[in-house]
Amino acid sequence: MKTNKFLSVLWDYFLMTVGSLIFCMAWTSIIIPTGLASGGLTGLCTIIQYATGGAIPIGWTYPIINIGLLIIGFLTLGRAFGIKTIYVIILTSVLFEVLPKFPVLECHDFVNDKLIGALVGAALESVGLGLVLLRGGSSGGTDIVAMMINKYWPVSPGRVYLFTDIFIIASMLFVPDKGIIDVVYAYVIMLGFSFGIDFVLLGNKSSVQILVFSSKYEAIADHMIHVVHRGVTAIQSVGWYSQKESKVLLIVSRKHQMNDVIREVKSIDPKAFISVSTAMSVFGEGFEEVKTGMKLKKKQTNVEKTDE
Repeated sequence: MKTNKFLSVLWDYFLMTVGSLIFCMAWTSIIIPTGLASGGLTGLCTIIQYATGGAIPIGWTYPIINIGLLIIGFLTLGRAFGIKTIYVIILTSVLFEVLPKFPVLECHDFVNDKLIGALVGAALESVGLGLVLLRGGSSGGTDIVAMMINKYWPVSPGRVYLFTDIFIIASMLFVPDKGIIDVVYAYVIMLGFSFGIDFVLLGNKSSVQILVFSSKYEAIADHMIHVVHRGVTAIQSVGWYSQKESKVLLIVSRKHQMNDVIREVKSIDPKAFISVSTAMSVFGEGFEEVKTGMKLKKKQTNVEKTDE
């Protein structure tokens, strides 16, 4: 058991290291050499580097600001930051300082178009940070700011990220040799990163909710349960135009299984009306478990009863 736990922790740190390397290379090899920027603390440090003509590089400002935020965070939030977050901050700070010293790693000669650079940079950035987040780490920066603001004011972290990114990117307008086009490209990176990080974090766990409207609902429901092996809920409904009672079938599936489910429905009723919507979170058998500590409490109760 101890060996398995050690290997699991080692695997986490290995993936966080790889993710941090990819994240930093996205900036030092593509985004910065192409003259681009984006939101977050990394974007702010990049803009400072541009504004000072490279006199204050990202390798200096990134660790200094992060250390300041960590100190303030410890004072306001207590021990809210894990070892993994501190490890990632230290590692990325070192990489931001070391990687620019290897010109061979710069890819802007291959990605000489700013739009392509923005898209490729956003993709690599999201993959890198996604690996870090999947293993329980964090790059600090605006994450710490969001946690501190959320403690004292009822503002969601997503809104904090949005406003800070908008403010940071807009500040590029005050940098010499930067203009509205550079701001637009920065927003392209920000949006590409948002979509990319969702894809990396959710991946095959992304779920959809499918509503099936068909007069053959009984045959479809039986087929789903016995052949496709998917759960189905029949909801009583009334077609307001026809005033006929029927049932709407509710089916929840993984996003990558959606086309298979729709194909099976259409094979029974080609005229079936199907509505598909994204399910933000699905908890229950076959999907995710609600992490509330209930299992732990139950185990502790059982132990206490056994001791009695």
